Amino acid sequence: MTRLLLIPPDTRPPTLAHPLQLARMTGATVEVPPAEALPHFFTPGNTATLRTWLLDNAAQADALIVCLETLCLGGMIPARRVSDRLDVALERLDVLREARALNPDLHIYAHGVVVRVAHDNDPHEEKEYYGEWGQGLRAYSVAADRHARHGETERDALTAARAGLPPHILADWVGTRERNRALHLHALDLLAAGVLTHLSVTLDDTSEYGLAALDRRMLEARADALGVWARFDCYPGADEVPCALLTRALRRGLPPARAWVRYSGTLGAGAGLIYEDRPAGELVRAHLRGAGCMLADSAGDADFVLAVNTPGLRQANLQPDFATVDTPHRHLPAFVDGLQADLEAGRAVTLADIAYPNGAERRLWTLMQPLSLAKLAGFSAWNTAGNTLGSAVAFGALAAQVSDKAAHTEAVFSRVVDDVLYQAYARAEVRGHLGSPSPYDLGEARADAEARLQELIAPRIQAVWDRHWGKSGLRLELGQAHLSWPRLFTGVFPLAVSHTGET
Repeated sequence: MTRLLLIPPDTRPPTLAHPLQLARMTGATVEVPPAEALPHFFTPGNTATLRTWLLDNAAQADALIVCLETLCLGGMIPARRVSDRLDVALERLDVLREARALNPDLHIYAHGVVVRVAHDNDPHEEKEYYGEWGQGLRAYSVAADRHARHGETERDALTAARAGLPPHILADWVGTRERNRALHLHALDLLAAGVLTHLSVTLDDTSEYGLAALDRRMLEARADALGVWARFDCYPGADEVPCALLTRALRRGLPPARAWVRYSGTLGAGAGLIYEDRPAGELVRAHLRGAGCMLADSAGDADFVLAVNTPGLRQANLQPDFATVDTPHRHLPAFVDGLQADLEAGRAVTLADIAYPNGAERRLWTLMQPLSLAKLAGFSAWNTAGNTLGSAVAFGALAAQVSDKAAHTEAVFSRVVDDVLYQAYARAEVRGHLGSPSPYDLGEARADAEARLQELIAPRIQAVWDRHWGKSGLRLELGQAHLSWPRLFTGVFPLAVSHTGET
């Protein structure tokens, strides 16, 4: 039995519970650090405890999946906020050398996240001043990258963007980025030295122009110089990367899983995305490689079918959108017909719904109701297109290794509950119930939000289970829904699926 260690970006269900579910469905065991050592929202984890835990467990493990930001700076979100010096972070990074010395057979799959340039003025996930200066920092980010790429023709725009910001704010923000980039460059050195088995540095909430793109080019140049591209990935993503690296760890020694990709429109590969710097087809290819997979030459040659619901032209935030998403550039009924044919043919089908960010497309969900959804190998529709694809690819690549039907169903159904029932439906209803709550901190309204969520979601979960999984020979047990943090963005929906007759 494979024994894995996981140091996640944080403790939200998609970054912690979801990878654990994927591992359990294959029979693998995963150990995680004690809860008090892990980050919660913007509160950093305890890096000293993480170090001790890792060294105590490394000798007995087959593989480690580690978020560099958690190990070295206390978490993915704290890494944008804490003032820890670079030398301190690098000292914490060096524990990976010690872990490998304790267990030369330990495979270390590490991932880091290029500091995002947040689309919203969030003062909690970013430094506090971002609430006031976010717009100006975004303008500087674009101007700096445009100047780096196109030269002096962009000088005036960069000068204006810099003049619109207090110097100390700009220096602090850029300094945080430079520290984290240096951490990632040192991780590349560890990869070249053979300490790491694989390294993924991903771009969170990125766009065509910005400082994240500049960071990416620097990382790519170092990878070129070191000759490590066979074991390195750099692409848009973040929260889903533990799932991709888990897939790599569990499939170590096997040939790359081959995916046949079906889009909802004939031009789907060219569809535009809101939180990524490339079209959908290129993002798909990046996420397949990130999980150690490759494209198949035909459906018959594939290990799994990756069905991707893309927008007609470009993603939009609000449903329905008839201008760029639900357009004649795709035909959802034909897409669903294809899903049904693949399922009836016995193919492993995993569905990635990226038409809209932050939840499934409601129209597609309606059209899917006649299908045997219990036959799906995977389903995903959460947050960014990259988040969704990372989960969907992991489901597909691991489909042949599923040894526990109940655990597999729990993993798939958990995504349906979160991505469809909450993100696409209930979240907006709870928001409407509250009026116009702050998207950053619900404050005293949290209790009211959770009470309304519990009232709405439990009967809907049971109804979907009864319709699609009720005859599966499995039992569903529900816990009490609540919010992961004091905001509506991430819900927690405890559930357990077991075989009938199990206690």
